[in-house]
Amino acid sequence: MAKYRMVRTDFWSNPTAQEEMTPEDKYFYLYLLTNTYTTQIGIYKITKKQMAFDLGYSLESVHSIMERFIEHHELIRYNPQTREIAIRNWGKYNLHKAGKPVIDCILAEIKEVEDTTLLPYISIGIQKQEIRVLYESFCDQEKEMGDQDESTMELVIEELDDHTTVSNSVQEKQPLSFTTELENNIKNLPNNQKTKDVQEIIEFWDGNGFGFSNVNGKEQLLSWLDDSDFLQPKEMIIKAMNIACANNKRRLSYVVGILKNWENESLLTVEDIDSYQENHLANNRHAAQTPSMGRYIPRDFVLDLTDGDE
Repeated sequence: MAKYRMVRTDFWSNPTAQEEMTPEDKYFYLYLLTNTYTTQIGIYKITKKQMAFDLGYSLESVHSIMERFIEHHELIRYNPQTREIAIRNWGKYNLHKAGKPVIDCILAEIKEVEDTTLLPYISIGIQKQEIRVLYESFCDQEKEMGDQDESTMELVIEELDDHTTVSNSVQEKQPLSFTTELENNIKNLPNNQKTKDVQEIIEFWDGNGFGFSNVNGKEQLLSWLDDSDFLQPKEMIIKAMNIACANNKRRLSYVVGILKNWENESLLTVEDIDSYQENHLANNRHAAQTPSMGRYIPRDFVLDLTDGDE
């Protein structure tokens, strides 16, 4: 799956970029924000040799630019032992949307950070409370490790958008994982509407042959509850799965293809879809009654879906 990174258009109007950065600085900063080694958390491993190769610079040039970004611009930190780089404003511009797939990704990546002193450097700029608490929890965990061999901490994830609080126990350096514990975590969630929506989607998935053990597929589908334009996300997801079942295409790629096509057509409710279908049926009947106009072939309601595997 392709990765995408966000670069705000006001990057070019930022006073620091306009008045303090050279063209070389801007080029280097855009590289730091978008190269293939970047992660969701704003901390990633990369060598100076790799930077030099990608940018077409010498090692001396890369070393000089990095020192300028560390000492003068104060936009990054770099650990030469672990070869980890942290981008100061990453959380401010990239970590503004939560949701279980995003939280799961952040937790997995934080677990891989070797220099945990870089975590508070990023967390300062994070405005989303339920994401910032993840960084802070791992920072606190590292402090406790200095006083005891093993520690158990409670990680609290507050989903402010839907007023949901999830509490789970985390063993030393073993963060919460929605990837491996998805069903168990859902059972422990408080009783609210979003939790019911999640349970209903998973029950439909498991009960209709989409793959009981395909946790990754379930997570990707559940992300449409938060990251879509639908006004009735749960109903739209289940309707798409129903269509997949009717066509014997019980695959995530097929369901997601349907959802994407609906978004592209601005069909945001079940009523919109029903109206869309009725209009096409009416056009089809009208065309059948008018042979002189030729045979009417409506555009497939599920547009150009591939049969490829997920």
